[in-house]
Amino acid sequence: MQIKNRQQFLLMLTIAAAGLFVAVNFIFTPLADYWSARATQIKQLRAKVTEGNQLVRRETGIRSQWSDMRANALPANTSQAEQQVLTAFTSWSRTSGAEITGIMPQWKNDSTNYWTLDCRVEAAGDLGSLSQFLYNVEKGPSALKVDSMELSGHDPAGQQLTLALQINGLALLNQK
Repeated sequence: MQIKNRQQFLLMLTIAAAGLFVAVNFIFTPLADYWSARATQIKQLRAKVTEGNQLVRRETGIRSQWSDMRANALPANTSQAEQQVLTAFTSWSRTSGAEITGIMPQWKNDSTNYWTLDCRVEAAGDLGSLSQFLYNVEKGPSALKVDSMELSGHDPAGQQLTLALQINGLALLNQK
């Protein structure tokens, strides 16, 4: 189409500019935002799929670990669980040579599925016996975990030490 006069040319140029403005602001920019959001969502989904595939590959190990946790969990009965923990501490102190000076158990009802036994244990002895006692607690089959440890000396030579442990035990209520 041939432009006959200047007014027609300016009118066509204004219509083209308005059309370009509408296209950029109402079509291209929202589409670009949509596609970038979509790309981010696809990236997140791919990461989740990768994580899921890794979990599937580790299924036997995870199930084995969960089975061990269930088998070694404390009994749901609080008195039986405390008795089991006290018996274990007594056995570990005998084999290590450490002397238990205090045990303060306290139950926490964290969930409808499990309870935790928070226990502060104090033991006395030399460095070898206390380290063996700590090793026995950590590597024992019971569902106990050492949260914190405090070691202090009572004589100038450092031969008589006190070990204070904050230990958590797990008791599963509905084992299926």
